[in-house]
Amino acid sequence: MILPKVRDLRFITIRRGGTLTDADHRLLALWAAMCAEHVLHLFEAVQPSDLRPRRAIEQLRAWTRGEIKMSESRASGGHAMVAARPLSGAARHAAYAAGQAGVTAHVAAHELGAAAYAIKAVQAANGESAGRLECHWQREQLPFAIRELVLEDQFLRNKICWSVFDFS
Repeated sequence: MILPKVRDLRFITIRRGGTLTDADHRLLALWAAMCAEHVLHLFEAVQPSDLRPRRAIEQLRAWTRGEIKMSESRASGGHAMVAARPLSGAARHAAYAAGQAGVTAHVAAHELGAAAYAIKAVQAANGESAGRLECHWQREQLPFAIRELVLEDQFLRNKICWSVFDFS
């Protein structure tokens, strides 16, 4: 489980009663896509002909550009997660990272799921220390406008995200 029981208003758009701007929602989505794409090769090495995770990332980026509806990105994210289910290890986590990224168009708080699954993919492939490096790499990619929001979110949800966010 990567979502808290009580939704954080900072991850709900203003038009839905939260405090998140559409611009910041798009930044969260782009960061999630970047995190997922960084580990996508771990899935594609095992399932080179399965394009569902890659498609989820592409669809999310298309959503941020206003080219497709949220529901299309959300659906492609779901398809990526279906691709993950029969797998194990790094490939499974990488596909789930892409799926979580895809559904970020629908629920902005899934951005952390994409990041957490990406870290788990790297840990499964290369060990705990590589996971810490991945976490640091992800943080270096954070746009300034959402950096504080994401870092606070990582701190608050670290335990329900398998404690993958390094705070040392």
